[in-house]
Amino acid sequence: MKSSKLPDLDKLTLAEQVAQMVVVRASGYLFDHQIKYPQWEPPAAKLQHLIANLGVGGVILLGGSAAELALRSQQLQNWAKIPLLIAADIEEGVGQRFSGATWFPPPMAIGAIAQRDLNLAEQYAQQMGAIIAQEAIALGINWVLAPVVDVNNNPDNPVINVRAFGETPAVVSQLAAAFIEGAKPYPVLTTAKHFPGHGDTAVDSHLELPVIPHSPARLAEIELPPFTAAINAGVDTVMTAHLLIPNWDRERPATLSHPILTGQLRENLGFEGLIVTDALVMGAIANQYGANEAPVLAVEAGADILLMPVDPEGAIAAICDAVTSGRISPARIRASVERIWQAKLKVFEAGSGGVGEWGSNFMLQSLEEIAQPASLAAPVNILRETTEVFGSVPLQVANLVNLRNLIVVDNLLDCKFIDRQAPAIAIPAQLGYTTQLCDIHTPSASNSDDLQPTLMQVFIRGNPFRGSAGISSVAEDWFKKLLRAGQLQALILYGSPYIKKQFLDHLPSDIPCLYSYGQIYAAQAIALEALFGK
Repeated sequence: MKSSKLPDLDKLTLAEQVAQMVVVRASGYLFDHQIKYPQWEPPAAKLQHLIANLGVGGVILLGGSAAELALRSQQLQNWAKIPLLIAADIEEGVGQRFSGATWFPPPMAIGAIAQRDLNLAEQYAQQMGAIIAQEAIALGINWVLAPVVDVNNNPDNPVINVRAFGETPAVVSQLAAAFIEGAKPYPVLTTAKHFPGHGDTAVDSHLELPVIPHSPARLAEIELPPFTAAINAGVDTVMTAHLLIPNWDRERPATLSHPILTGQLRENLGFEGLIVTDALVMGAIANQYGANEAPVLAVEAGADILLMPVDPEGAIAAICDAVTSGRISPARIRASVERIWQAKLKVFEAGSGGVGEWGSNFMLQSLEEIAQPASLAAPVNILRETTEVFGSVPLQVANLVNLRNLIVVDNLLDCKFIDRQAPAIAIPAQLGYTTQLCDIHTPSASNSDDLQPTLMQVFIRGNPFRGSAGISSVAEDWFKKLLRAGQLQALILYGSPYIKKQFLDHLPSDIPCLYSYGQIYAAQAIALEALFGK
């Protein structure tokens, strides 16, 4: 049984210190043949080499079930000579990434509650932070890459969108702080992202480099207050944004900018915790900077942790070369590793997730913390508070025949919330509807002459790599065709609130429409029960 005690920093070589600054991506699945993203997720032998031999400081996981992840995190920690930070993008609950755990609606749903009852919204945000932290620990995750503190004041934002708590710095600040307070009793790290604010962009930094043209005064008024609030609430880490902000740095994006990371975040805002880059494999960085130069620039800028460098081994070697040549001082590396040690002491001294604490009994007892009734009730309560109904319900379908349930999603191949058991399919089927699924791969409505009374359910929201936050052409074509033919019975929209008006402006008042921030099973059930009066 390995010890979870951290070694003396002075006994680490330069390469070992630099390796602690690297966090690599890995599949949450246990077996190589299950890997979903081979361009980012190494097979087991390579991953074990990076952890056991190279000594990387952490891993970010995606995919698999909650139970499987408990085994996976145990495996990774057993490979490590120095306990690992194990991170996950679980902004909407552990169940967002790992099936079986609790899955919340997006944070903007809580922001909607704040518009009429800020105290209630803060309670929900705090509860969300606590449940995410509790379930994360149970599975071996000790670093929660949340909350998002971007102010989403651009309706066309393709990547932040409903991931934000809201459109004003006041609401985002208060709810982000409540989320952090909820997680604080648990030995996990929280993360405010994406500094200095990705909310007012119409470009996805996963694909290209967005430009923020705002003045320093405007940035101080809108973008920075939520980060200040998060820092005051005790957030452990701040994640950078891959954005160009010419009024602060004309040459380099925030992730690689010393004036922004050191000048603004460290010196102006006084942040003393860990600065972590957003993923360095993202297009905004990977397309313009070398695989090994970008990590060096990020360290020079002030980053402590390099998330998902294109070539982890090359990045470590390049940073070591930069130290040897005098480009980066040994003290600069030492300062980052000291911050990493402080973060690791927080999560390992508490006795959760430490290498020495892992065992079958610990794992089984921890799994009992997943998806408890009170935890599962929390997202349902948020969804009930925020589901909107336009027009008259319930919809009467008795004695009607040839009914169609038309479901439109962006990409069925990536869809985690539609299957045979999904309420969006199961409930209409009980009422005699025949299911038809459409996405970007299916022919447009113009190719179909098959018109019949139709319930249309549309799942649309901003997501990384989607490139847009708006209505897909498939959804728009079907909507217009059904309206012209007089065959649209009802419309349900799941996801982005920004597309509501685009539909409602053209929807006759006698056709009911329902809207939900969520796309998960609970969101579907609540909306359909309201529509049909069940």
